[in-house]
Amino acid sequence: MNETATSPKPGDGTRLGERVRSLRIACGLTQTDLAAGRFSKEYISQIERGKTRPTEETIAWLAQRLAVDPAFLSVGVSTEERTKVETLLARAEALSEAHEDMEAVDAFREARQIVAGTLAPSLELRALAGEAWALQQHGEIRGAIDLLLEARALAEGSEFSDVDRADVVFRLGVCRYKLSSIGTAVALFDEALALAERSGLPCDLLRADVLGWRSRCHRRQRDYVAAREDVERALELAQDLGDRRAIANTYFQASHIAQRQGHWVLSRNYAQRARELYQELNDEQNVGRLLLMLGGITLLLGDEERAVEHLKASFARALETDSPADAAQALGGLAAVHLRREEYDQADETARKALALLDGREDFLHEVCPSQLVLGRALMERGRLEEAEECFRAADAAAEQLASISHRTEAWVALGDLAARRGRDRDAARLYRSAAEALQEIRF
Repeated sequence: MNETATSPKPGDGTRLGERVRSLRIACGLTQTDLAAGRFSKEYISQIERGKTRPTEETIAWLAQRLAVDPAFLSVGVSTEERTKVETLLARAEALSEAHEDMEAVDAFREARQIVAGTLAPSLELRALAGEAWALQQHGEIRGAIDLLLEARALAEGSEFSDVDRADVVFRLGVCRYKLSSIGTAVALFDEALALAERSGLPCDLLRADVLGWRSRCHRRQRDYVAAREDVERALELAQDLGDRRAIANTYFQASHIAQRQGHWVLSRNYAQRARELYQELNDEQNVGRLLLMLGGITLLLGDEERAVEHLKASFARALETDSPADAAQALGGLAAVHLRREEYDQADETARKALALLDGREDFLHEVCPSQLVLGRALMERGRLEEAEECFRAADAAAEQLASISHRTEAWVALGDLAARRGRDRDAARLYRSAAEALQEIRF
């Protein structure tokens, strides 16, 4: 009997063929036995070697002969198993979105165990990418990268689209950003955006996410024009989609950029809009982060009492949502207020608590640095100069690893103040000059 079959994509027919062959052998059948006079032995051989992919009708017939679910023969997972895995993945993704990171990791791992060895790449990719995202949210960046490298290799298969590849590359970019590999992160975000745009498939939400994260890189590089352009493009995409979470994320980034440019009232307006949207979404963790942002902005605007209220509320939300890194940031803000008020003992105690919560967090060096500076200044004001120097050096080391010149200059100024306190005016002048030169904008 003649059979019309499609030419298989590279690897596609091979996987199906491997299943046909292993099941045939398990049933004790030869290729001739399996063909049962309906097909030639040679045709069965072609299927097993991945030279051709049979039609759905033939797959159903072969599945009946081999006593398996047609879906299992086709994609490596039975209909029942696929439903179970998809339900599990949906639950894991919901947990991840709700910032229940380790519960999400457990659910993703359970899903991966079910699909392991089934040759169901679409489910495997979804589980790998999801677990990696939950891990990076929890601060386990290097473990997330290992999973994403595995996912990236898998996504090169022809059964995946450029959107699938873009999503994996985007997640890798986020991890590299969190490890302060800013140049690498920008390159990955550029690649993800190019893949998404050339795919021709609807993926505006992914594009908005990529642009939002790339804007963070530009902000770290102090290229505020590029950062603002990316945020504006991301906001346009998010608003066209009507996606409240994406809009909130973009307003959050817009607030950061406006603050860095000295537009504090505008920054506060963006932060308030973002907080309102997160409240509508019942996203308590991000509400807490916006309270932290508002605390910092309010302090810049001169309302110290209101700033403290925001910071304390942010700390409370962080405790409620079991987010130690967010709690540390709120404590760092409160420590800075104590320092401004010349409450040096309280500044010392609060900064130490913040640093303890951030111990080992490579993804929060941008918070380690200012907390070390606050602690160092609190020590310096009480005459503990050797300990203060240790803190300032630790802040400079964190800033160097962070590749942030603005953080480094703050450390140099602090070291300059310490040198002046010791009567070493020439050393102080040298440090101040280095800081000033580093912050100068060079125009060609």
